[in-house]
Amino acid sequence: MLREQINDVLKEAMKSKDKICVSTLRLINAAIKDRDIADRTKGGVDEEGITDDGILQLLQSMIKQRRDSIEAYKKGGRDELAAQEAQEIEIIERFLPEQLGEEEITAAVTSAIEAVGAESLKEMGAVMAKLREDFAGQMDFGKASAIVKQRLG
Repeated sequence: MLREQINDVLKEAMKSKDKICVSTLRLINAAIKDRDIADRTKGGVDEEGITDDGILQLLQSMIKQRRDSIEAYKKGGRDELAAQEAQEIEIIERFLPEQLGEEEITAAVTSAIEAVGAESLKEMGAVMAKLREDFAGQMDFGKASAIVKQRLG
């Protein structure tokens, strides 16, 4: 389970006194707990918390936030903060499966469109839901969304 893997790496990082790794992993655990609590109040989660797919989506959103921060820091001339964000991305990416390339994303979008039977932009949500179900944590859904729009538009 992904939670256990994150906690194991956290323990190793604490032993080796890797401050950035420890702080990043603690942020991941805090985000997971926040999502557990939010889902529990909605009644949408069992006692164990969010699933591994939910954690993968959470990790992807954390990476996206850090990439946005890197852009902002570089514009502001804060290269040291941009470098720290890049290190955090590397730590988070350890827990994600290998990411699909551009051609693989295009092929996945094509098969999802066929599977859903989508013919217009109105059905984009169904296509994206299918992609999230089949490829959680494996692709950049921003890129996939652009390809879906192009194909259905």
